Amino acid sequence: MRLKILDIYIGRAVVVGTLAAMMVLLTLLGFLALMDELGDVGRGRYQTGDAFLFVMMILPRYAYEVFPAAALLGSLIGLGGMASHSELIAMRAAGVSFARIVLAVLKTGVAMMLVAILVGELVAPEAEQYAQTMRSQAMAKQVTLKTKYGFWARDGDAYINIRRILPGSRLEDIYIYEYGKNRRLRFATHAAFAHHQKGQWHLRDISQSQFTEEGVEVRRLKRATWDSMLDPGLLSVVSLNPHILPAWGLYKYIQFMHANGQEAKDYEVAFWGKIVTPLVTLVMLYLSLPFVFGLLRNVGIGQRLFMGSMVGSGFYLVSKAFSYMAVVYDMNPLFAASFPALVLLCAALFFSHRVN
Repeated sequence: MRLKILDIYIGRAVVVGTLAAMMVLLTLLGFLALMDELGDVGRGRYQTGDAFLFVMMILPRYAYEVFPAAALLGSLIGLGGMASHSELIAMRAAGVSFARIVLAVLKTGVAMMLVAILVGELVAPEAEQYAQTMRSQAMAKQVTLKTKYGFWARDGDAYINIRRILPGSRLEDIYIYEYGKNRRLRFATHAAFAHHQKGQWHLRDISQSQFTEEGVEVRRLKRATWDSMLDPGLLSVVSLNPHILPAWGLYKYIQFMHANGQEAKDYEVAFWGKIVTPLVTLVMLYLSLPFVFGLLRNVGIGQRLFMGSMVGSGFYLVSKAFSYMAVVYDMNPLFAASFPALVLLCAALFFSHRVN
């Protein structure tokens, strides 16, 4: 019973510290994102209120990405406060082992990790998808709709249905329905592929039906240009961006790309990054303990925050660098995602051994 009370006491300190660190980090990131968005205010129908809403909707993804760093800072704040008041020393003097305190912190870490996974997999993808669509529609002044039958958009008197949108402004399986002023269908066009280059859309493998009073005339073309106001930026928000998709969505799309003989390195790196990120949280919490018991036991909260910020930001930068290296130098995605975390774990084990 006493150990359960101890777990709750330690866990509460870690959770409160993590929430405080998360609020500070999200406030900073949100402010920077808002400053960037305000530069686009005035484009189309995009106004200041839209910019605020956009930033609020992308904060769940930021929260998921910085959660390991927030957990490290929160643990240093919470446990550091206990160390400053000699509570940790009193626990050790009462016979509570270092391993038992580690277990209490990791139990709390598992609970926080589950919450972070729910945010990263369920809340963040939907919120950012909505934010990106809202932003692009406001800027492009175009009415769009995404359904299970593909992406629909209106372009003047034409209605466009795109069944598959790929990164890099590439489209597959495109249907274009052009109507006359009397609302009668004039042309029905299907193109197998399309890409945007030098401000113009280029169609390939085209089949077009023209509807006249005399009947239907069908013609086929290998290539043609398409003068459309359809904004490639609007399509990018409904294409499969790796950082927006949840892990299960990334896995399904990786399988689809492999089945079609396409390169999926970006998506593989993003997938393994999402898998490793929650586990990094536990490593960060574990790393905070030898700091609190050893290196940072007798220092102020400012020095603890500085050290935690340096470790957290350093880990984030190294992880991003390995992600880019995996794509550029064809590294194994699992290795690129897990290597920085393994280095951090080795450091935590080394310092923990010195504390013990």
